[in-house]
Order: sequence, then structure tokens, then C-alpha cells
Amino acid sequence: MSFAWTYLDDAGEEVGRSGSFPGRDAAEEWMGESWEDLLERGVEEVALEDEERGRRLYRMGLREQSG
Repeated sequence: MSFAWTYLDDAGEEVGRSGSFPGRDAAEEWMGESWEDLLERGVEEVALEDEERGRRLYRMGLREQSG
């Protein structure tokens, strides 16, 4: 299995992609360590993709939600 992150800007447009990870846990651990750097580079949201099945697992924003 392989997973990758798609990077999205504030309009929801794709602005980049991570490298591939051998498992979902590895991909999520990397995001936990990298989200601040991505946010500084203009990435507002990310989507985790299952590359083998060709489907998006989930999408999430990188900013804290207030309220």
C-alpha cells in the first residue's frame, strides 16, 4: 500500500503533493510533524490519498478552528 498527501490552497486548488509513504500511519505521523511548515508555505488544507486504490480518504484544514 502507498499513501500520499495532496496540498490544497485556500481556494481548494491543488498546489503540490508529498512523496509516497508505505502506510497510512507513516503518512499521518509525517503530517503531524510537517503541518506547520506546510502552513507557512501557503498550504491551507491537505487530503490523504490511497494511491493504490486511487481514492481520497479524508481532507482536513491545517489551521486551528476557533469557536
